[in-house]
Amino acid sequence: METLESILYGFEVALEPLNILFVMIGVFAGTVIGMIPGLGPISILALMIPVTFGMDPAAGLILMAGVYYGAIFGGSTSSILLNAPGVAGAVATSFDGYPLAKKGQPGKALATAAYASFIGGTISVIGLMLLAPMLSAVAVSFGPTEYFALMVLGLTFVVSLSDKSMVKGLIATVIGIMISIVGIDLQTGTLRYTFGIPQLMEGIEFLIVALGLFALAEVFMMLLRGSSLGKRQKISSLKLNKREIKQIAPPVGRSSILGFFTGVLPGAGATIGSFLGYSMEKRIAKDKHTFGKGNLKGLAAPEAANNAASGGSFVPLLTLGIPGSGTTAILLGALLVMGITPGPLMLEDHPDIFWGVIASMYIGNIFLLILNLPLIPYIAKILDIPKAMLMSLIIVFCLIGVYGLSLSTFDLWLLLIFAVVGFAMRLYGFPAAPMILALILGDIMEESMRQALQISNGDWMVFLTNPISVTMLAIAALSLLSPVFISAFKKMRQRRNKNLGM
Repeated sequence: METLESILYGFEVALEPLNILFVMIGVFAGTVIGMIPGLGPISILALMIPVTFGMDPAAGLILMAGVYYGAIFGGSTSSILLNAPGVAGAVATSFDGYPLAKKGQPGKALATAAYASFIGGTISVIGLMLLAPMLSAVAVSFGPTEYFALMVLGLTFVVSLSDKSMVKGLIATVIGIMISIVGIDLQTGTLRYTFGIPQLMEGIEFLIVALGLFALAEVFMMLLRGSSLGKRQKISSLKLNKREIKQIAPPVGRSSILGFFTGVLPGAGATIGSFLGYSMEKRIAKDKHTFGKGNLKGLAAPEAANNAASGGSFVPLLTLGIPGSGTTAILLGALLVMGITPGPLMLEDHPDIFWGVIASMYIGNIFLLILNLPLIPYIAKILDIPKAMLMSLIIVFCLIGVYGLSLSTFDLWLLLIFAVVGFAMRLYGFPAAPMILALILGDIMEESMRQALQISNGDWMVFLTNPISVTMLAIAALSLLSPVFISAFKKMRQRRNKNLGM
């Protein structure tokens, strides 16, 4: 009863005319920002801190939260149409979204992403309303030991992203981890893989690698295929038939729940949530061989998961004062500037902010659907332009995105190098997804491992004596070794059938 009253109070705050206007402005601006590779919600939210300084704290956070989940929503558009993820959380969307667009179904792909995002966002808001106080206690119980095991588990899932060869997937994973540790080790001051180049001391930005491996490598592939240059693609209907709705409904439900609980964990966020959602669906699907070739389930799952995770990341932010990602760290900074300290007393001291922001997220998800669905036919026409112009558009997007990140021409050379690497990987059958996931998780995994070993005075058994971490490590080992066991079992059965003369 108390929760229901709190929720109604939240809607009372969120439905004030000015707050509704801020929700609309936030989600629209976020959608546009998410579509542009390189811009990203972090830099925009940082710029918004001075703007929101004089505002009512609840209204300011409602506006900034709208930009955040609007950007996650908008990031899918450039992933699907151009294979150029606007934000990290939209990388997994491109695995099946872009092949669908290439098949001439960009409208259906964008509509699927919109529906999945809406449902994922809605489920996360319901979860926030009902479970936020309880989940904050669970989230705080996760220490570095559990986080290290979680990251290892995430990395072993890359096996399912490796279509043909597990060895090639593991090689890509190792290279991704090596890229993640390039630069100065902040703990020891050691230079790692910088080769005497000063620009590498600060490490390599995720966006450079992602745009090189996916977007520019795709341009190289278009040039290689040459014959299709200048051809126009037909744009399919936006409507999903009954069979397609029944096909995507279970993955959307499962990935929304998985994404929400992933977002609740500080440091996990929308990117990891989307990869976990995609790999889970691929593992349990009967038609897993069609993943990566335009499977609707492979598009719906990461989209539902990343939007649910972005909502879930508000649990540690509001109830513990712990940001779950770089973007929520900016939101935490904005709250502190406004004189609000998030934490366990947030529910009692500032119920208008807590429940008002949660209620505004539900309203924002409805606005996102209303705003985006009518625009899909026009957005999808991007693919109706000649391939030569499309390639130019992708190249310009990539160059502006990377140069705008650091104003460094060196980063443009890095972009070209990763484009060549991505092109070579496609030619020789190395999957790019494991490399990207390892790049994202490598940094967090190393930091968690160091903290766990420092707490245990260097005792590696700490990972095997903690019940949560040992369970996750056991699942990770099974995940990695299961293809070997399955292959051995098949050979045994074939040998037995041969001996029986069958």
